[in-house]
Amino acid sequence: MLAQTPPMGWNSWNTFGENINEQVIRETADAIVEKGLRDAGYEYVVIDDCWAMRDRDENGRLVPDPVKFPSGMKALSDYVHSKGLKFGIYSCAGYRTCADYPGSFDHEFEDAQTFADWGVDFLKYDYCNKPKLANGPILYNRMSMALKATGREILFSACNWGSDEVHKWIRSTGTHMYRSTPDILDNPQSYI
Repeated sequence: MLAQTPPMGWNSWNTFGENINEQVIRETADAIVEKGLRDAGYEYVVIDDCWAMRDRDENGRLVPDPVKFPSGMKALSDYVHSKGLKFGIYSCAGYRTCADYPGSFDHEFEDAQTFADWGVDFLKYDYCNKPKLANGPILYNRMSMALKATGREILFSACNWGSDEVHKWIRSTGTHMYRSTPDILDNPQSYI
């Protein structure tokens, strides 16, 4: 069973934003092990938004930016796994991600299979640029079904900022965890 206790790990967004690359992720995985954080229970290394090319390939698949990730996501996932850690990635329930990269709307099954093929263990799934008529339960259920269809256990983290009364419906969507607040910034007003 996934997420029997709160998952612990590292996410690239607050420190690096769009300035992520393979070297940063490898060095972070190394540091988590060297500093003893893995042994303390930190196991996830999650790449947030801005890892992909601005458009899908000719077959409609997501493509990692080859400048930022020259070895590709499968090789990077293998590296993270070789450190005894788990590999996570970001996508979005909308047409585009929050930073305007391809989102997973209408591509849930192919994206979920791509993530599974790469060895992804954790999916942070954001809530930007979603279709006007689609609601949270529908959007998160679609990706949940797609992830289950891969046959790979992928921890599914809903990131909808606590909007749309998420506490009333999120448990019915198949997600393992959800975010209940807006972005937490480096000032007390954002987390009090």
